[in-house]
Amino acid sequence: MNERFFTWNDLVTYGGAVMAVLIITEFTKDLPGIRRIPTRLWAYLVALVLLVPAAVFTADALRAEDILLCLVNGALVAMAAVGSFHTIQEQQE
Repeated sequence: MNERFFTWNDLVTYGGAVMAVLIITEFTKDLPGIRRIPTRLWAYLVALVLLVPAAVFTADALRAEDILLCLVNGALVAMAAVGSFHTIQEQQE
């Protein structure tokens, strides 16, 4: 049996993408070089790095409109991931 935490099919869902972007952003945002990038922008770049390959690996053919949708969906995913982290952080204070 194939035991994976994430699959490409998980990453093309809203919830899977938000969770992956949240985790990756939080673990990498304080690395040297990345630290200077605003967290919202970094989360957006992480979302694009995940969404575009996920679209490539799960679609029969990747079209130009799919890439454009990844740009928009990346913004939604990044905003949700950053907002989720801030909400969790506020609850702990």
